Amino acid sequence: MRKAILFALAACFILVGVAQAVQYRQLPVETYIDKMKGGWAGQMIGVSYGAPTEFKACGCTYDQPLKWSPDRVSNSIHQDDVYVEMSFLEAIEKYGLGITHKQAGEEFAKTQFRLWHANKQGRENVQAGIMPPVSGLPKNNPHYCDIDFQIEADMLGLINPGLPKSLWAESDIFGRIMNSGDGLYGGVFMGAMYSEAFFQSDVEKLIRYGLRAIPDQSVYAQTIWDVIRWHNAYPDDWRKTWQLVQDKWASRPSGKCSGDPKGFNIDASVNGAYIVIGLLYGGGDLGKTMEICTRCGQDSDCNPSSAAGVLCTMLGYARIPDHYKSGIPAIADQKFEYVKYSFNDLTPTCLKVARENIKRAGGYMKK
Repeated sequence: MRKAILFALAACFILVGVAQAVQYRQLPVETYIDKMKGGWAGQMIGVSYGAPTEFKACGCTYDQPLKWSPDRVSNSIHQDDVYVEMSFLEAIEKYGLGITHKQAGEEFAKTQFRLWHANKQGRENVQAGIMPPVSGLPKNNPHYCDIDFQIEADMLGLINPGLPKSLWAESDIFGRIMNSGDGLYGGVFMGAMYSEAFFQSDVEKLIRYGLRAIPDQSVYAQTIWDVIRWHNAYPDDWRKTWQLVQDKWASRPSGKCSGDPKGFNIDASVNGAYIVIGLLYGGGDLGKTMEICTRCGQDSDCNPSSAAGVLCTMLGYARIPDHYKSGIPAIADQKFEYVKYSFNDLTPTCLKVARENIKRAGGYMKK
């Protein structure tokens, strides 16, 4: 994996990819802030958009009318899809970027929010003395392939702009609390897309970049490659691609959630496929992307949250249509449940941690 080093020149972040020769990538501080805010806003909008449909379509598409009004974004304050990952940010602030598996696990064990599946089992494991990284292994956590870390890795991408090596290292620290295998890879894939969205404006190239961060032979990667291939074959029919995912991948065992007679499936790779279906068929349009992700069903608030977060990082906060973001200022100083951050608190905190990641990667800032 390419190493990334960050420099700053004239109030800019300058990324240097070290291979045979030095290559520069430029990211002004103002652009970083705008895109990072876009990533958080996208998650908030996406989760609020899909929330009324969560698990109302399992093994089928959601075909009822979808409604949106800007004030609905206030729902995100109460969504575990957003605030759980903020507990990782609190742990990083407490211990620094050198945080260990043990420290990360102990902080997660102290959290008071309600959890499910891999997160719940992971926290119970740590509380019982089964510490990460083994707390997320199949022998200790039958939910290891579930969606949990996939919906919590967004923050790690947002504090690692163009820094895939440190993204992987921090994903290993936090993701192994609750997941391993494809469950871990889902988070790394998602975080890598966020990380590269600071520099990339082509959705398919962004997805392919995310795939570079995980093993090609993994079921997760194979599933996403299938979605890309089917999208190319059926570029105007997302339902055809959805059905192909359902036929080939949806029956794959996923911990205790496999074989559910009602079609319930929170497998990371299947729900990751729905995210990618939304991104590809959405064509860069936020409303269309969220609608398709939501209509794919299953965890249909998490998936549009992830897709909208990635897309809005690419767009930047300023370019998010007012129809979707105009409700955010009214709640921008309200704390998310169970954590110390508001939307406005996240900007200085993420900027501070991103600068530390840059410094640890060998970069520096020059004003």
